[in-house]
Amino acid sequence: MEYKMQLTDAQRAILEGSEGEVKAKVLETLVRFGEIFGAEKLVPVTHKEGHLVTSFGIGLLKPLFRTMDELIGAGLKAEGGFTVDPRPIDYENVRCNPLFKLIFSKIMYSKQADYERQLSKVGLSDADAFSCTCYLKEMGNRPGKGDVLSWAESSAVVFANSVLGARCNRNSGMLDLFGSIVGYVPYFGLLTDEGRKATWKVYVNTSVKPEAQILGSAIGMKVMEEVPYVYGLNKWLGEELNDENEAYLKNFGAATASNGAVGLYHIDKLTPEARESGEALITPDAKTYVIDDEELERVYKSYPVMWKEGAKAKLVFIGCPHLSYNELTLWAENIVEAVGRQGRKKVAVRTVLTASPAVVKRFESENAELKEKLYLTGARISSICPLMYTNNPLTKLQAIATNSNKLRTYSAARYYKDEEILKILSGEVQ
Repeated sequence: MEYKMQLTDAQRAILEGSEGEVKAKVLETLVRFGEIFGAEKLVPVTHKEGHLVTSFGIGLLKPLFRTMDELIGAGLKAEGGFTVDPRPIDYENVRCNPLFKLIFSKIMYSKQADYERQLSKVGLSDADAFSCTCYLKEMGNRPGKGDVLSWAESSAVVFANSVLGARCNRNSGMLDLFGSIVGYVPYFGLLTDEGRKATWKVYVNTSVKPEAQILGSAIGMKVMEEVPYVYGLNKWLGEELNDENEAYLKNFGAATASNGAVGLYHIDKLTPEARESGEALITPDAKTYVIDDEELERVYKSYPVMWKEGAKAKLVFIGCPHLSYNELTLWAENIVEAVGRQGRKKVAVRTVLTASPAVVKRFESENAELKEKLYLTGARISSICPLMYTNNPLTKLQAIATNSNKLRTYSAARYYKDEEILKILSGEVQ
């Protein structure tokens, strides 16, 4: 069989069946995919632990389950293991009425338990390896600068590329696993030096620190899949990547990736490649986008409201992507304080904070008293995927408020700024 791509003898041997028919099909899929995008070769995956985007056992995904069975039958797995996006359901902390629960468990996610058994057999790192923020220190799946990855999940890919300086394209589900199994990915796009050049210069000229989710949304909708080089944020973030700045960039990047299709951004004087190469990363013909207070407000007011007329919030989701440890702690403190300030004992609206299992464990260990106070308000912590919980016909009937631009984009949830979310859940406003 002829391929346009330059392949090593070892790679050709796999394609010819030296390691079995199934592994040959896995590698051929990656080769054909790469050729579509003009990749001339495959390169080794240097950060061996993968991350999969497909974490949900939707009964309709029969081809996915059949493919998994083929891999398992051939004894193939990701030797470095992998993390995976969050589970779609958590009946203990995200309660739903009996009808919802019946439909979720018997129809929508009827294959969840079976699928998780399949994930375990092909390399799932452990039973708690479910989070969209696999790169957080508590989760441990954190690549280094220059590492080549085989990941999917848009918010994880853009964080790894931008904040950590790793290299990964925006892969789809199953391509992430295939690359982890064979240890190669096609060399094109964001893996190449040229593909990491910025084609947009974005100037942030706001009078106050911009809300990460709205700023990311504005940039994502403007540049789409291109690479922006952002000036002016160092005024608010400084020039050091600490936990607070990483949390800000996590939320910023998720909005650029979901409201657009950004897989990499550079922040002047802050992110690794911008610190190292500066404006040499910018192409000569780069376009310009200026963001001031008026532009951010215009973007914010442009978001559609998909609730029924006159509806009031019935559920608040905070944490999409999952919250970092510092974010979870700060939100818990702010919720307890805001509810008390209104003379209430309970939140006015059912409220769920989401974070990875590892972050939740750390929070419970180091902040037991704060967790108790938070739970006394009626708020709950979960490791669920808010997107998978809300992106279905049932929950589109609910009025769900969120501070996540990603969740707003992929569901009928309504976006509010952080301060507005606190006013809603505390009962200060309806």
